[in-house]
Amino acid sequence: MAVTADGAGRAKSRSSLMRSPQFSSFVILIVLLVVFGVADSNFLSPLNISNMMAFLPELGIIALGMTLLLTAGEFDLSVGAVFGLAPVVVMLLAQNAGVDIGLALLAGLLLCIAIGAINGVIVTKIGISSFLVTLSMLLIVRGAALYITQGFPLKSWDQPGFFVTLLAGSFNVGAFRFYTSLWWFIGLSLLAVYVLRYAKLGNWISAIGSNRNAAVARGVPADAVKIWLFILTSVLAGLAGMISAFRISAASPVAGTGYELEVIAMVVVGGTALTGGRGTILGTIVGALMLRAIRNGIVLVGVPGLAYNIFVGVIILAMLILHALLQKNAGRS
Repeated sequence: MAVTADGAGRAKSRSSLMRSPQFSSFVILIVLLVVFGVADSNFLSPLNISNMMAFLPELGIIALGMTLLLTAGEFDLSVGAVFGLAPVVVMLLAQNAGVDIGLALLAGLLLCIAIGAINGVIVTKIGISSFLVTLSMLLIVRGAALYITQGFPLKSWDQPGFFVTLLAGSFNVGAFRFYTSLWWFIGLSLLAVYVLRYAKLGNWISAIGSNRNAAVARGVPADAVKIWLFILTSVLAGLAGMISAFRISAASPVAGTGYELEVIAMVVVGGTALTGGRGTILGTIVGALMLRAIRNGIVLVGVPGLAYNIFVGVIILAMLILHALLQKNAGRS
């Protein structure tokens, strides 16, 4: 009987895994990789994989924060603008005002904290939708970046040193070339997995997204949690922007345009619910890989890059429908 029960438990676990949103996303990712690999032999070459992995961690870092925020039932449309503003402020302070690069980076992160805190306080204490609040913040932040630079990109910090190595250093693994941003992404991903799956905070985040009133009745500090999640998301967006600016040696006021929608797409495609209450970091990683593979693959196979949004839109719709069907089947079971 014990063996039978154990076997039934394993079968149930396998069935539950196969019905999970992140599993379906992973299967689609594998299919896409195979299709693009067959269509163009250069797709899986070390050079092309290195190119994909150079940019993936930057959007992936933002997506981690967005996953936690969406799980709590909110989202942030200002992350793309923060991605652009933070490095602009850092470079202006370091190059024009003569501020030490370390202090300039700290000032940039403090600005991100302030932006996230403003978003969080207005959403939680005044009760305005996060869509409206962060849309307004997107316009304010993007406008500020354009105003202080007069619309011109700035040359990034190019003097070798600790912070350049920390944010934009590179290393080789055989024929592959990776940047230190990959370590940032891996480390932050592991931390996010721990928080969401094993820590009390993760339970609070899921409970707030599922039923805020019930969570508050059980003593969960819902407003404080949401404010800190807005701050975290903004800080991660600013960090990603700084990493990007150091990597490409330029800080543009329009950098990050459209990233907010691409990041949300990564998170939703990975299986996190837009309505809150269900989030998956592993699914977000898969979603990030999927969208970067699509962007890279369609160019290699000869599809115009301008068609990327069409592919992303179709993938998002397909994944939303698939996730909805999986959820309905799970509910019936």
